[in-house]
Amino acid sequence: MPHDPALPLRPETLAITSGYDPASAWGAAKPPVYLTSTFVYESAEQAKAIHEAYFRGTGPMAGQPAYIYARLSHPNLAMLETRLAAIDGAERAAVFASGMAAHSAIAIQHLRPGDSVLHSRPIYGGTEGLYNQLMPRFGATALPILDGCDGDHIRAQAERALAHGPLALIVIETPANPTAAITDIALVVAIADEVGARTGRRPLVVCDNTFLAPFAQRPIALGVDLNMTSLTKYCGGHSDLLSGGISGRAGLIEPLLQLRTVLGTHCDPFTCWLVLRSLESVAVRSERAMANALTVATFLRDHPKVAGVTYLGFLAEGTPQRAVVDRQCSGFGSTFSLHLHGGEAQAFALLDHLHLVKQAVSLGGSETLACHSATTTHYNVPAADRAAGGITDGTIRLSVGIEHPDDLIADFAQALEHV
Repeated sequence: MPHDPALPLRPETLAITSGYDPASAWGAAKPPVYLTSTFVYESAEQAKAIHEAYFRGTGPMAGQPAYIYARLSHPNLAMLETRLAAIDGAERAAVFASGMAAHSAIAIQHLRPGDSVLHSRPIYGGTEGLYNQLMPRFGATALPILDGCDGDHIRAQAERALAHGPLALIVIETPANPTAAITDIALVVAIADEVGARTGRRPLVVCDNTFLAPFAQRPIALGVDLNMTSLTKYCGGHSDLLSGGISGRAGLIEPLLQLRTVLGTHCDPFTCWLVLRSLESVAVRSERAMANALTVATFLRDHPKVAGVTYLGFLAEGTPQRAVVDRQCSGFGSTFSLHLHGGEAQAFALLDHLHLVKQAVSLGGSETLACHSATTTHYNVPAADRAAGGITDGTIRLSVGIEHPDDLIADFAQALEHV
């Protein structure tokens, strides 16, 4: 059942109530899984009308729920997209087979040969590769934003990008992977407006909201055009699925849905059902993980073998970064980096002596994960670009889970003895 916008429900409630009407499935309290690849028509005339509605948005079936083939859409996908849009405060949402499938759809839809794109740095290694390795093959130029809270720097980088061609996209990830670096979303939106007013073509602002999704930061309310979330992470929350979502205005989402049909990057019924299940508990899982993260980060910050911790809650009062966090975030998240004195050898020694904390990429699961960013998630990012984003050979990314914090601290304490 689509959420009635007249009801002033909060996102935590919408994560449980929106997108599914028990009356549609004989009163089942939770949605069934529709494990079918195709859907039967009542008649040839209905088949034609359904296709007209899907591809043209016209005809007698326009606006009515109807399905053709699971690659186009299916009931579980529609439920999840309705729920995600409601949670994010957006008109529509599109859900893909992974976060990178979602990012790639945005790039393919909105970049043309000769266009330029700005992106924050550091940024997830896959996104870095998309814009700096893949899209340049198709004639697009990417430039980085190194300080997402410095308006003069962002404007200067926009000018550099415009020298290469029209600025089509500004892609920000905030907090950033792996250091939790912050970008001022409202500032970036304002600069996009300035570019549009001056050049006649406003770049779309895309925000990767994975680290705080979907409750501790509200990019749509801050003016972004497309809000991207790796649903694999906190929204899935159990390290057992891959999915990615994009929310925004209907006019921007519709072309992405059509492109998804061509690319075949839809999310399958069972995975959609898993995400629907997991969305119901994101709020409480995130609260516990964020509380644990503060405890673990405080221990690490005060340890003599740790050079620094990039936990958002430790940003100094009075700094631009802290002002942005206080303004646009309602939590500090549970993924951040620690930097050891030394380099790769010291980082490997710590990682290899952890017992409770698991070595793995990804984040946002119920378990605490750690990885050496330079040799895993950002392995394929050039060393100079890693350094520019604050990633050293002594950097370890942590995603703090929901275990007891005392057990996590004990594990780090004994592992640090070997560094």
